[in-house]
This record gives sequence, C-alpha cells and structure tokens, in this order.
Amino acid sequence: MKKGFVFFVLLVACGFLLSFINTTAGTELGLNAALPMADEKMKDVSGKEISLNSVKTAKGLLVIFSCNTCPYVKLSESRIKEISDDCLKQGVGCVIINSNEGQRTEEDSFDAMIKYAASQKLTCSYSLDANSKVADAFGATRTPQCFLFNAKGLIYKGAIDDNVKDAALAKAHYLKDAVDALSKNETPKLQETKSIGCTIKRAE
Repeated sequence: MKKGFVFFVLLVACGFLLSFINTTAGTELGLNAALPMADEKMKDVSGKEISLNSVKTAKGLLVIFSCNTCPYVKLSESRIKEISDDCLKQGVGCVIINSNEGQRTEEDSFDAMIKYAASQKLTCSYSLDANSKVADAFGATRTPQCFLFNAKGLIYKGAIDDNVKDAALAKAHYLKDAVDALSKNETPKLQETKSIGCTIKRAE
C-alpha cells in the first residue's frame, strides 16, 4: 500500500515537473539577442517559401507574431498594416508570423491566412510557422507581439502602443518610435514593453 502511494506521488511530481518544463521552455529573447531561426523556411501567403534572413534588410527586421482570429489582433489590424507598410517604406524588413499551430484546421489554416492577408491588403510577408518552431525560438507567447532587430540584434520587444483597445486613445507609440529610431541608426529610448493579447495556440 505504501509502495503504491509513493509511486503515485512520484508520478504526480514527474507530471508537474514536465508541465513546468514545457511551460517555461523557450525563454523570451533578451535585448541585443541575435535573430533566431534565421534560415528556417516558412510558407508565405505569396506562394513562396521565405526565411527571416531573406526578409531582413541591411537596416533590420520587424517580426510580428499575429494570426487571423485573436480579438486583440482584430483591434490592432489598422496599426499592424500601418507599421508594416512604414517599415517597408523606411527600408526595414517586416514579416508577420502565424504560429497558431493548434488552429490549423480552423480559422488559422494557410488558406484562411491567404484570404486574411488579401482582406487586410498586407504588403509585407505573412508566413506560417509550422509547429510553432519560430515562436518557440523567440519565446513568443502572445498575439500581437513584436520584435524589432537592427543589423546587430534585438533593440525592441513588446507591444505596438499603450492602448491595445483603441488606437485613437494611444498616447505612447512604442513600436513606431522604435522603427523611427532604427531608421536613424539610433537605439529606441524605450526598448521593452508588455504585450497584451491572446496566447499563441500551440499544438497539444
């Protein structure tokens, strides 16, 4: 009886440990970190396969983890469109990545991504992160969640601005200010903020 109880306790403890490891795996990138998974091929809505290195320019790269479905993404659509277009105008690479592997048979399928990109008139890459591998490498957990790199490493990570619910009420435009600083070869005054959004739906 005692042996059975001890085995049960050990089993529960092991399960808890594995759960803890899984939830803490993929620590979020620190500032100045190099671009991870830079050569990982991803299927893009353009019909091509792209990598972060193929999208990155000499100035840098903006990576936005997003999707088709998150209510917070829906509230940020005009901002994502504006900042992605602005990056391209300023010679900064930009890619939006859908890592919602747990919803590939639903509204975050690749076909749905193609339709979504067309409806949003996206001009930057919108790519599928198979098995959430790129999100894991970044330690990304939310949509939308932003990572901005210059030629050397990560210079900004976090939210688009300080009011995810209403763009008109935003007072601090974190990401825009960071991109503007990057275009001038400067370091953003604010380099890290907290992303507010839906969790990335990884496969179970």
